[in-house]
Amino acid sequence: MNKREVDVAIVGAGTAGMVAYQRARKKTDRVLLVEGEQYGTTCARVGCMPSKLLIAAAEHAHAVKHASEFGVLPADVRIDGRLVMERVRSERDRFVQPVVSSMESLPEEHRLMGHARFVGAHRLIVGDHTEVHADRIVIATGSRPNIPGLFKDVRDRLVVNDDIFDWQDLPESVAVFGPGVIGLELGQALSRLGVRVRLFGVSGGIGGLRDEKIRDYALKTFSEEFALSPKADTKKVEPLENGVRVTWVEEGKEHQETFDYLLAATGRRPNVDNLDIQNAGIELDDRGLPEFDPYTLRCGDSHIFIAGDVNNHRPLLHEAADEGRIAGDNAGAWPDVRAGLRKAPLAVVFSDPQIASVGLTIDQVDEKCRGGFAVGEVSFENQGRSRVIGKNQGLLRVYGEHGSDLFMGAEMFGPAAEHIAHLLAWCAQKRMTVSEMLEMPFYHPVIEEGLRTALKDLNRKLQAGPEPVDGCMDCGPGG
Repeated sequence: MNKREVDVAIVGAGTAGMVAYQRARKKTDRVLLVEGEQYGTTCARVGCMPSKLLIAAAEHAHAVKHASEFGVLPADVRIDGRLVMERVRSERDRFVQPVVSSMESLPEEHRLMGHARFVGAHRLIVGDHTEVHADRIVIATGSRPNIPGLFKDVRDRLVVNDDIFDWQDLPESVAVFGPGVIGLELGQALSRLGVRVRLFGVSGGIGGLRDEKIRDYALKTFSEEFALSPKADTKKVEPLENGVRVTWVEEGKEHQETFDYLLAATGRRPNVDNLDIQNAGIELDDRGLPEFDPYTLRCGDSHIFIAGDVNNHRPLLHEAADEGRIAGDNAGAWPDVRAGLRKAPLAVVFSDPQIASVGLTIDQVDEKCRGGFAVGEVSFENQGRSRVIGKNQGLLRVYGEHGSDLFMGAEMFGPAAEHIAHLLAWCAQKRMTVSEMLEMPFYHPVIEEGLRTALKDLNRKLQAGPEPVDGCMDCGPGG
């Protein structure tokens, strides 16, 4: 067996691992990046990018279907599933290739392919060919779809999001289990592309929404577009010769429906279970996950760091990149371990209408402010720009602290949420007050004017501004 000695070993070459490598290499050239299967990040291969490609096709199909409300009457429009999936795969591969090329351009002595496992606090066995001794180790092994035991008999009719993007054609029907980010995005996209879809949930949630008022609005809106069972008690999932039959109870009645495929979007599990993590000499929680400091990414007082989706702290690409930077800096500069900048929480769901959350959730605001907070809101049903483009559905609620007038967080279901969320995240990170946010420029006519309306409502409820008036003269029509 080959033997290697390095200062820093990074296990996993996804977003967090690649950034950690770049940062650690600034401090030492004795760095090794280990990848278990293939180069190319989760985002590029099976996550952010291919899902947005499918969503883009769905948005075009939806726009054509609803063009008549603008006086545009399309004729003889059909969806070619083979062409849809051909573009998804082609563009997906285009995103993957630069990532693979970037990895292959690294010095050969800095990269190693093979599954890694701990055999000691400083020792890793990679595949069956190399033993690595590392002074410091960064765990960046990512996550994978979680498959409930209820689905174990479905076999070749069971798919996860990783599988969808290799489809050659669109199926007739899909049962989607899990109304979180992945299930909602893919379920709605497939529905808009002509696939019969039913989205199953358990607790009544949708898209990760925490604000009850917005969640209820979103559930009502989505249920008008596709079949949605947010509180389904699934009794049985049976494989058939050419599909799968689902039996569930909802509102006291038993239902049964047959689908071509079952898509399990039931969360993801951290890839720690095959690392022999018990040999690493670090504290594990009751789920077998390492305990770590979210500001240093250090596991206890050890020489081991954990970054990216594998720690399940903030499983988003931009957070994985930040965590890779922090973990890589600290592993490289060891024993000089420092807290890194953690940015304002920001999350977006690319459904239609979009969903976004920024800063603290409403429950976190209530806890932090001990009830001393107010909520401002705006409906987009009569917002000018939203009505112009036919996207006038949704609700934005913004949270502020009594006394300080500080903006604390927001949740949104509506048009252009991906853009409004960025503005709000910048404000949260700069710890701006609601009054300061209202001093910023707002163009007319834009969807962001709805944000101003919500902030004015919040400012008044915080007793920091005047009562908003209907038909605001300086706002413009529909402002």
